[in-house]
Amino acid sequence: MDFAELEAVEGLRWPWHSWPPTAPAAASLVVPTAVLCSPLQHPTAPDLLPLLPYAPLRCVSPGCGAALNPFSRVHHGSARWSCPFCGAAANPFPRLLAPDALPAELFPTHSSVEYALPPDPTEAGGPGPPALVFVIDAATAAEELAVLKDEVRRVVQGLPEGIRVALVTFAASVWMHDLGFEGCARVVVLNGERELESDKIQELLGVHRSPYKKLAMQRSTEAQRFLLPVSECEFNITSAIEDLNSMSACPRGHRPLRATGTAISTAIALLEGCCSPSTGGRIMVFTSGPATVGPGCVVETDLGKAIRSHRDIFNSNAPLTDKARDFYKKVAKRLTDHALVLDLFACSLDQVGAAELRNPIEVSGGLMVHTESFESEQFKSCFRHMFKREGTNYLNMNFNATVEIVTSKEVKICGALGPCISLHRKNSSVSDKEIGEGGTNYWKTSSLSSKTSIAFFFRVDCSHKAEPPTVFFIQFMTRYRHGDGSYRLRVTTVARRWAAPRSPEIASGFDQEAAAAVMARLAVYRAETYHVRDVIRWLDKMLIRFTAKFGNYVPEDPSTFRLSTNFSLYPQFMYYLRRSQFIDVFNSSPDETAFFRLMLNREGVVGSLIMIQPTLFQYSFDGPPIPVLLDVSSISPDVILLFDSYFYIVIHYGSKIAQWRKLGYHKDPNHENLRKLLEAPEVDAEALLVDRFPVPKLIKCDQHGSQARFLLARLNPSVTQKTQLSEGSEVIFTDDVSLQVFIEHLQELAVQG
Repeated sequence: MDFAELEAVEGLRWPWHSWPPTAPAAASLVVPTAVLCSPLQHPTAPDLLPLLPYAPLRCVSPGCGAALNPFSRVHHGSARWSCPFCGAAANPFPRLLAPDALPAELFPTHSSVEYALPPDPTEAGGPGPPALVFVIDAATAAEELAVLKDEVRRVVQGLPEGIRVALVTFAASVWMHDLGFEGCARVVVLNGERELESDKIQELLGVHRSPYKKLAMQRSTEAQRFLLPVSECEFNITSAIEDLNSMSACPRGHRPLRATGTAISTAIALLEGCCSPSTGGRIMVFTSGPATVGPGCVVETDLGKAIRSHRDIFNSNAPLTDKARDFYKKVAKRLTDHALVLDLFACSLDQVGAAELRNPIEVSGGLMVHTESFESEQFKSCFRHMFKREGTNYLNMNFNATVEIVTSKEVKICGALGPCISLHRKNSSVSDKEIGEGGTNYWKTSSLSSKTSIAFFFRVDCSHKAEPPTVFFIQFMTRYRHGDGSYRLRVTTVARRWAAPRSPEIASGFDQEAAAAVMARLAVYRAETYHVRDVIRWLDKMLIRFTAKFGNYVPEDPSTFRLSTNFSLYPQFMYYLRRSQFIDVFNSSPDETAFFRLMLNREGVVGSLIMIQPTLFQYSFDGPPIPVLLDVSSISPDVILLFDSYFYIVIHYGSKIAQWRKLGYHKDPNHENLRKLLEAPEVDAEALLVDRFPVPKLIKCDQHGSQARFLLARLNPSVTQKTQLSEGSEVIFTDDVSLQVFIEHLQELAVQG
């Protein structure tokens, strides 16, 4: 079974493609019965996803609501269709089509269809174009602020004319720029130290929400002063950005004053007052340091007091962090209630408080970008990538998305892990056991992209049935606002087979790549509340149970242990997951860990696997590039290695290659092969940079150089200071066990029963 081809059609990856019908049998699988869903994945061929110009037919049975799908049975004589989920057969089917002219959603090849929904009658004139609020940190150093201003101006000038924009700048205070005021620059200044309610901020800005249309019309001119279509305020906003001066000066031994939390709250209050809850918008925060005043403050201004570490947070020695997280939880709810997205561009060598900001960014579907400076190509590429348009007059952004799941009666929904929030809407398909965002069959996120992936967890139980059914069904219904302003509903309906607990179907349908991605999300979820050592113990315990169940061996004899091809790579994935930056936070700051975990929770299987077990390619004079083991033994003086860990890409030159390059041999026409060898990994690295977002950092290093640590830290330490060394071999100084030793210990424990 080719799982990647199946994913290209369905947009789903299943750790198990056949499920046992009882809860104990499902629990014994160790890896949970789950589905990794990419709700808006682009189809490989346009005809696989038809766009239908009407609303879907929904099952009228109470508590069901499933949409018409290829597994439905249509009775043309009685103009009825039966629902495969609840069995209801009295759903009306319109007599608009001849019996031999089926609608697209009934075709077996169309497991996914998309509906162009009619406009909402309650929204006169439509919800309007989305809004963009640029929140700029004025406490940034002058050189970096100049680069940031150029990038923001460049993006504003390239926006579609209908997009509404606003500008908020902040340092110790928050400045809300009046873009509609003529004659001179005008701002409303707010105290950065005070935590104001949304209504109070709107009152200070002259923006008031009202249920009465007349009053709303009277206030509309005031509201438009701060949020205007870019065609009407391009001159004013670019002038305000140009006039922005750096306020990074501060007393010696102190950090600059930054009211980041107040600035974010002000931007949200503006959009709450000026936009309908279904309009959608992005709040893009650009900062170069931590919040030091007001709500969301994560560190004091005194440089003698260090910003919190992982140990401080775990030992409850970070009181500012707890307060900031409580504040940002309220921010997260305000964002999702009004379909607003929070993005963070953190460009600093120091921490900026991204760990506290992670929750509102993640649940709203926002983006987090970590770079060292606004002057870096990494920041510029990421920022420009967000506003790429392929010949359209609208932004490639989707807003106000909801995901609803309908299941067969035997399948219960436990929850979700990913960029979404539970709406706590229960029905008979919702399980009492919750995982992540649970207690519902309905989730919301402010934004979805074609690459966003959410893990949904299920529990099975057919024990109440005298005769278990042969198949079960799951339907994903994703409603969202397309970039062109229209509302769409994508419906994906799939069926899978029940299988007896010892059936070979279960083993043959195991997707070890999807299983690793699901277990990684569960481990990260546990790491939020448990100590790292406890999470690693849990992973080890699960792996031992898994290999003991699916391995072939003679009890008490490790030498006889074997895993079939379907399971052989899974222990290796778990080994690298244990050592990854998601679990082992020893060498990472809380901000870096928050960034890594946020990205893992939104990536699909392919991206997640690269994060867990990076790829390594070898370039040599012997032939084309080849994949090699992620092992220290792959390092050689006469080869070049291309290492991809998703977050950074390393081009590692062997010592001989590096020496020849320094001597300039590649410039000599007689050494054309060396020039081509040096160019090949750079061309491949550039291709990886183009396709990925956020854009990874590119690192070029030589063997034995300081930057080589980015590669050495992720390699299997098969050669260490404790092993017998061969001449010229690379050594990793570590106390970690190698993959070989790990597998040997695993086999010994697995065969013990």
